[in-house]
Amino acid sequence: MKVYDVIIIGGGPSGIITGVTAKKQNPDASFLMIKEEEKGLVPCGIPYVFHDLDDVSQNKMGPAPFVKAGGEVLVDRVVDIHIANKTLKTETGIELSYGKLVFATGSVPVIPVFIKGYDLKNVEMIPKSYDYISGLKNRIDSAKNVVVIGGGFIGAEVAEQIAKHENKNVTIIEMNDHCLGQAFSPDFAALADENLKEAGVNVLTGSTVEELLGDNGEVQSVKLKSGKIIEADMVISAIGYRPNTDLAKTAGLQLTSNGTIRVDKFMRTDKEDVYAVGDCSQTIGFITGRTDHIMLASTATAEARILGYNLCKIGILRTFSGTLSVFSTELNGFAFASAGAIEQSAEKANVDYVTGSFSDMDRHPGTLPDAKEIRIKIIVSPLNGEIIGGEIYGGKSIGEMINIIALAIQKYITVYEMVSFQVGTHPLLTTAPTKYSLIKACEDAISKINCKHR
Repeated sequence: MKVYDVIIIGGGPSGIITGVTAKKQNPDASFLMIKEEEKGLVPCGIPYVFHDLDDVSQNKMGPAPFVKAGGEVLVDRVVDIHIANKTLKTETGIELSYGKLVFATGSVPVIPVFIKGYDLKNVEMIPKSYDYISGLKNRIDSAKNVVVIGGGFIGAEVAEQIAKHENKNVTIIEMNDHCLGQAFSPDFAALADENLKEAGVNVLTGSTVEELLGDNGEVQSVKLKSGKIIEADMVISAIGYRPNTDLAKTAGLQLTSNGTIRVDKFMRTDKEDVYAVGDCSQTIGFITGRTDHIMLASTATAEARILGYNLCKIGILRTFSGTLSVFSTELNGFAFASAGAIEQSAEKANVDYVTGSFSDMDRHPGTLPDAKEIRIKIIVSPLNGEIIGGEIYGGKSIGEMINIIALAIQKYITVYEMVSFQVGTHPLLTTAPTKYSLIKACEDAISKINCKHR
């Protein structure tokens, strides 16, 4: 039986970054990564293989950095783990022993078993599988009427991409009032609906699927609870993902109420020398302090870097302080981004807040050819002025502006400090220095704080 100092189960972003970081800190230790498919995908890039990317191979991701650092890779599936004696067995019968074990098993799509007809042919999902997505791309090419169930990020992005094909009729069905409603307040989420419609997607919000109808085992239409029938020769379920923790549960690891592996701030599980990172592991909300269920590659890799530095010995005392839920996407050429608390999540957690808002063009002057309107809203604690959340809509520049807000939240920066924030601006790149959007939103929040305390 071969022995490794560290075995990592999973070859996604969290597994790769954990392996690369830890191997660099411990060059003499032996590392093995076990992954189920030889080829991997950039998770956030999957929707774009359906139009913007010419081929699935353009979204390929693999463990090359890990191998370059000195790690080994085994393409196989772990089927059994004995934590007490630190051994595991793979599907092909290979038995291995480890010093430390890392679960980086990611997440898998939620199967809509509660919808009658979910098992009909051409009812699809969006797993993070190279082989499956390759086949799905080919099947989409021959479909005409495509219905996407779920208006979250994946559903919205997939629908927008498929609608770029001239011969496709695309409908998105979302049970809530707006698409992207879990990540944005209603006024910003309504903009997502508008942009999807302008992109050619038929948007049905406030709608629930009752049944998938078919003939000869193939899906033909979608029936809503309202009684409306929508023709469909392909249905894509994008109702969310669940942590891939069946193996961890069988091995005896403690899970949270969300089905994630319970870990501490160093990503340690309740079993000695066993760790978990990424979508399969527990997250705590930075603002709420509650067990969260945020599945983002950015969150996963932040956790992975902390684990990598501290896996074999505590190298840095800095721990993962909680997920900020930093989201961003682009629909019909307009970007959406949010970080930290939004109004709904603050209210749900009973967090007191005020908002600061501002709108302007993202270039100066705003008459420049590629200028787009930018709308920004920040969520602020009225007690001390700390920034606890933000939402932005506009051009591509907001993709990095939301990261400024995320850093401000993480470092407990207040709106009073932000008004003296020294920024670099340029007509072709940013809003004007006289009315930098983030600063103006902070000024608006200060005025509301002052009014509240009078």
